Amino acid sequence: MAERASDSTRRTALGGVLAAGSLAVMWLACFFPTGKLGLTAAAGLFPIGAVIAAGRPAGLLCWAAASVLGLLLLPDKGVALMYLCFLGLYPTVKSRMENVKSRVVEWVGKIAFLNLALSICWFVFRSLFLPALPQWIGEKTWLVYLVGNVVFLIYDIGLSRLIGAVMVRLRPGRGR
Repeated sequence: MAERASDSTRRTALGGVLAAGSLAVMWLACFFPTGKLGLTAAAGLFPIGAVIAAGRPAGLLCWAAASVLGLLLLPDKGVALMYLCFLGLYPTVKSRMENVKSRVVEWVGKIAFLNLALSICWFVFRSLFLPALPQWIGEKTWLVYLVGNVVFLIYDIGLSRLIGAVMVRLRPGRGR
């Protein structure tokens, strides 16, 4: 029983430490406007580490803790909302979707999740993400979804390759 409690404690601590790392990267995103999206996406790598090392619950803990702390502490709430709505949560959703047997259902689920998150960000929080939005983009919402879905496909494939490389590197018995 004590061994089980220590494993649970280890997973919780790992989720908390990775949440702190995620929050630190989001804090950097607040001060580098040209790298805001990229740094917020990099903050989303920490929940991936939690999922790989300790399972989906640790990934959710990392995401939830970093999201709440980001909303409370970060000067740019748009960064925290991007992380909360998509970039921090997606790694956990991705791990769940990739356990589905049907590739079609997997991709429909991933794209539906993206479009739900994009809709929330676009229609509810747009003024936080893009306060000086050019008028022509505001009139072409379909273009935002088209570009968002194309970028998402590239992001998902790149993320899968990164996760695969990490998994190979962490495989037990691999010579170091």
